Amino acid sequence: MIYPIVAYGDPVLRKECRDIKKGEIDVKQLAADMYETMYSASGVGLAAPQIGKDIRMFIVDGEQINNNLDEGEEPNKSLIGFKKVFINAEILEEDGDDWAYEEGCLSIPDIRADVYRPEKLTIRYYDTDWNLHEEEYDDMAARIIQHEYDHIDGILFTDLISPLKKQMLKRKLGNIAKGIVHADYKMRFYKK
Repeated sequence: MIYPIVAYGDPVLRKECRDIKKGEIDVKQLAADMYETMYSASGVGLAAPQIGKDIRMFIVDGEQINNNLDEGEEPNKSLIGFKKVFINAEILEEDGDDWAYEEGCLSIPDIRADVYRPEKLTIRYYDTDWNLHEEEYDDMAARIIQHEYDHIDGILFTDLISPLKKQMLKRKLGNIAKGIVHADYKMRFYKK
């Protein structure tokens, strides 16, 4: 099932999401639906709030970046085989130097901006079989996790950009919230 992507301006994107209780929902089916939704929108990550669910779950598939490289470009080693579901995730530590990368978001189409994030992290999470994991990630894998993890804490990448850049984007963000935006995928806009 392909869900519409929730657009900037919807309060669900600002909620601190709640933990999922084992057996509460079919996390395997939801993960499959989230992957189908993400792939249909050409994303590399998707968090539950982006499909209107205020639960602590997100998916990633960094191979999407490696699959779209120009000829001659080297694949990012941290993204090889990097396809995971994170349930009730908790970042335990972030480490290393902050580095900039131009991020975008399916909930905020047509806007990209440099975001500084630490280069490494340690995260604890459950998979869809409710096995507990504690793992370390770096480079782009860490960045993708940090971006999606922010979603389950009600944080958007636009919250992390410079005040000047945010001011410059204010009108575009307002238009997205009003549904004045073009996306190649179905979106859901908040009606007050």
